[in-house]
Amino acid sequence: METYCVVVNDEEQYSIWAADRELPAGWRAEGTEGPKEECLARIAEVWTDMRPLSLRRRMEQAEAV
Repeated sequence: METYCVVVNDEEQYSIWAADRELPAGWRAEGTEGPKEECLARIAEVWTDMRPLSLRRRMEQAEAV
């Protein structure tokens, strides 16, 4: 069984990555590692707003004006 890890980028977008592979540039490990289903469940739990971080910040700034 292949082991995966949950990864996140600077825009707070999530994905899974094979645990035995080097992480791609711009991504860091979130801390969850295990079977694919477990990693996908973790992403479903924490990634509740699919908008990139930069968009969320622009929208918040626009609301504040």
